[in-house]
Parts: sequence; structure tokens; C-alpha cells
Amino acid sequence: MLNKYPLWKNLVILVALVIGFIYALPNLFPDDYAIQITGARSSTEVNASVLDRAVKALESEGINVKSSTLQDRDALIRLTSADDQLQARPVVQSALGRDYLVALNMAPSTPEWLKSLGAGPMKLGLDLRGGVHFLLEVDMDTAVNQRLEALASQIKGDLREERIRYRGGDVEGQREIVLSFRDEDARAEAFDLIRGQYNQFLMDERTVEDVRQIVLSLSEAEVKSIQEYALEQNLTTIRNRVNELGVAEPLVQRQGADRIIVELPGVQDTAQAKRVLGATANLEFRMEARQDASAGEVETFGFRDNPQRTARLEKDIITTGNNVSNAQQAFDENGQPQVNITMDSVGGDQMNRATRNAIGRRMAVLFIEFRTDTEDRMVDGEMTTVEKRVVEKGIISLATVQSALGSSFRITGLDSIPEAAELALLLRAGALAAPMYFVQERTIGPSLGQQNIDAGMMSVALGFALVLAYMLVYYRGFGLIANVSLTLNLMLLVACMSILSATLTLPGIAGIVLTVGMAVDANVLIFERIREELRAGVPPQSAINSGYSRAFVSIFDANITTLLVAVILFAMGSGPVKGFAVTLCLGILTSMFSGLMVSRSIVNLVYGGRKIEKLSIGGKLANV
Repeated sequence: MLNKYPLWKNLVILVALVIGFIYALPNLFPDDYAIQITGARSSTEVNASVLDRAVKALESEGINVKSSTLQDRDALIRLTSADDQLQARPVVQSALGRDYLVALNMAPSTPEWLKSLGAGPMKLGLDLRGGVHFLLEVDMDTAVNQRLEALASQIKGDLREERIRYRGGDVEGQREIVLSFRDEDARAEAFDLIRGQYNQFLMDERTVEDVRQIVLSLSEAEVKSIQEYALEQNLTTIRNRVNELGVAEPLVQRQGADRIIVELPGVQDTAQAKRVLGATANLEFRMEARQDASAGEVETFGFRDNPQRTARLEKDIITTGNNVSNAQQAFDENGQPQVNITMDSVGGDQMNRATRNAIGRRMAVLFIEFRTDTEDRMVDGEMTTVEKRVVEKGIISLATVQSALGSSFRITGLDSIPEAAELALLLRAGALAAPMYFVQERTIGPSLGQQNIDAGMMSVALGFALVLAYMLVYYRGFGLIANVSLTLNLMLLVACMSILSATLTLPGIAGIVLTVGMAVDANVLIFERIREELRAGVPPQSAINSGYSRAFVSIFDANITTLLVAVILFAMGSGPVKGFAVTLCLGILTSMFSGLMVSRSIVNLVYGGRKIEKLSIGGKLANV
């Protein structure tokens, strides 16, 4: 029988629409502006009395509280607007004191029954939700130099283990390590050892003023490998730090050979985000130099809490923060802050090898920080603010080795609880393989984000309304069917984006508007084909069947070519282009489903399986 779907096909379409409705529904429940209260220490409890103090402080300032709830280890206070949120934070922080941390947040308002089904609203991008955009540049020269320093220390350790005597080993320039020896036999043994274990170097021998040397040079391929590793490691570390910050739907992606883009939607405390993301805090563990050590083997550093006090340390590094697998802030027996550190197997072995023969000597923990400062300079007769890159190294601990250390130990001598907590956070999240500097910073306020949402929704609504009106006037009854199909298409698109956790951006809204137009194209092609069949004297039922079957090829070809373009945009583009491409890809798929399957199913339900004399499809020959 013409124009009659089997029951199973109607059920499949119905199930798809029901699932789409359920997973699109959470988008009707927007996130609430909120503040989150947590303890500054793991031992600090956030209880009902703490929450009550916070709520009373807000009410006394005339800030309307939507709701307040206690969660597992924190409390959440929902507010009515972004302005209230910004005003609430200092009020609550002042009321609770330094024992508690107050952070700005966005709290989902999705009903529990939808959450239990795994349904949630679409994520909003930076341009819609507000937040902060950073562009960071990785210092590749320092990355190569740090790797050379580590390799030099490792090679010298191997030479000592093999009892091969050397006079010195230093990094010269950006890509060379120069090892000096007293005699030819020692140099020959060292040459064979290094050649067998360190194939990343180009090796050469030379003699300078009776000093026999081995020159180790990094190849271009190895330099690129180090730089690539530094960028990838920094990407991973930044992602971990963003996770530690608790930011929802962040964007961390590579740009070019040495830059990283970080977008943090919803973040309004940009100073805290910038401090945690840009902190190139790392640790080096070194032994205190012996009294008889030569000047070339020693470096002098001040203490971080008292720069006037100094200590002489060996240049050789035992291990670094790169080998830290876990770090937790805690307290020692005197109640002072400390950080408990667990090393990975490599770091644990290096620590054990260095300390088992150094019992009674002192080992230093050197804290290293790269940062960007600004200073005012006179340039061409004008006072200009210039960024200056600063490296600070300070000793935070100098303690006697009581026994051979392994994978677990602790760092003391920290000034405060926040300092210990932040050091633990940075070490736990991972050390940066190379320092990074902020090249660009841009903040989008929540009010501007809301304006973008309003403008975007207005464009979708206006375009949608015009299309609905045109289809209804021009195609009458079939236009009404097309409008129902178009509405369901929009619902399915929103559902797909929610299920896939796709991020909706302003270009994504443009993709939705384009999808609406493309979805109508399919219906227009089908309806015009039906009209042509009617003009040719074909009976209505046959005209409907021919219209859908003959228009299928044209619709399929047009959508597939557009889909290929969207896939290329997604693969080659970044940021806003990707957002547009994702929306367009999903929109094409849902448009084909709604235009070819859903609208046909509705037409079949209205006209199929019975004798009809005319079709409500507009045009002069509509009633043939």
C-alpha cells in the first residue's frame, strides 16, 4: 500500500523523538549563579552553622539568596544574578574568615530525574557564558636548556658509577655539553659509555690546552623532539591545573609551534586563574656542596624566606618536580604546614641513589619560579609599560639526610597554609616542562555573554518564525507538516549537542540558523516534486510517493557535500570555526532525518492508506 510505513519504522521514529525530547529538556533549566564554600584545609569542616553564617551575612547586605545546600565537602549558595554573585563573594569571605575559601561558580538546575538519565544542558562557550581567554607562549630555548642540564647531570652520574674520572661537565650555548678529562684513556671509556647509552647526541672529540674534551651536540631532530615534548607536556599540565581549579567546560588547545590557548568559561576570578596557570613552579633536589668543592661545581642560592641567608649547593641535580606523582598539603608534629611528596619510580631511584651514600650531609630543596613582571621604561620619549621575564630560585628546605630516601618524603619550611596548598596543587597537577608567559589576556563579562545569548536566540527565533510563516502560507497543509518537522529537527539538534557535550558558541548559533534554512530546503524540494507530479496528472497518493522517492537523491547529494565541507572545517579549523563546524555537522544529520523520515511519517499518517481527491499543498494544481 502506498504511503504507509510499517509499524516498526513508526516506532523507531517515535522512540528517537522521545529520546530527543528528554535530552533536549535540560536546556530549559539554565545554570544558576552561585558561590561555593570549601575549607582552606582538608580538616576544616563546612557544616550547617558555617552555611547559616554565610546566608545571614548575605541577607544583611540585601543580597537575595535563591537557595543554599550542604554537599559532601562544601556548601553551595545559589543567587539570582551575576551582579549578586560578584557582590556576594567578598561578603561571605569576610564573614567566614581565612579558614574557608569562597569561589564563584555556576550551579546546574537540572531536575534530579533528568540527571539520573544522564541528561544535561548544552555547554556554553566563552562568548556566551563569559569568562577569560589566555594566550600563553612556551619558552622553547629554556626547554632545550633544561633538558641539556638534566642530561648533563645524568651523564656525570653514570661516569661516577663507572668510576671514570672527569674534570668537569657543563652546558655551553643552547645545544652542547662539554665534558673534560685528564687523560686519553678516561676520555675513550667515557666516549664508549655515552655512545652506547645516549644516541640523541652527535659526538665529537677535541683537545684544548692539553684538556681532552668530548663535545655532545643535539641534532635538529632531537631539538624538535624536545620542543614538541615540552609543548605537549605543558598542554597536559595546563589541563590538569584547570581541572584542579574546578572550571567547567574549559578549552585548552595548541596554537602553532609554541603557543597554547586557554579559555575558562564562567571564571571571574582571573587573578587566581592566571596565578595557577602561569606559575612555572618547580622543585630541584640538590646536595649541599662540600667545603673542598671547586667553584665550577657549586652554585650559591639564597633562602626563599630570607634572601640574606645563603647556601652553597652542588650544580648536579638529583631529581626535579617532573618526577612527582603525588603531593598533598599536611602539617608536621608542630602544626606547621608541609607537603608530603610521592615520587615516581624514576625519581625514587634517583633519590635513593643520591642519598644512600650521603647520610649525615644536608640536602636542599630548591624552589624555582618563572614569572612575568612589568616595569615602566622611557621608550622614544614616552613612558611605556614593558614586560620583563624573571626567574627566581630560592631554598625552601635544607635538612640533614638521616637515612636513604626513597619514593616518599616531605618538604617543610613553608611560610603558610595557602603556600603549602598551592605548591601541592602545582606539583600534583604536574610541573611545566618549560616556562610559559602570558602573551594575551581577554576577559568577557557575564553580562556581555548574556547579550550574545539574547542576540543569538533572537536571530534563531526570527529566522525560525519567518520560515514557518513562509511554509505555512506557500504550502498550506504540507507547510504545516514541514513546520512540525522543522521544530522536531531543532529539538533533535539540541538533544544531540547535549548528549555529545558539544560546546555552543556564537558561531554555533549561526550554524543553527543555517541548519534551519537547510532543513527547509529538503521539504521545498519534496513539495515541488509533488506539485510537478500533480501537474502531470498523477494521482495524489502516487504523487506523494514519487515526490519523496525522486527528491531523495538530490537531497542526499546536497547534504553529503555540505557535510564533507563541515568535516574539513572541523579538522582544519580551531576555536569558533570548530564550534560552527560541529553545529553544522549535527544539523545536517538531523535535517536529513527530519526532512526525509519524520515529515514522511507525518504525511503518511495524514494521507496514507486511504483514497484522497486533493492535497493541501498550495499552487494552482493543488486539487487535481
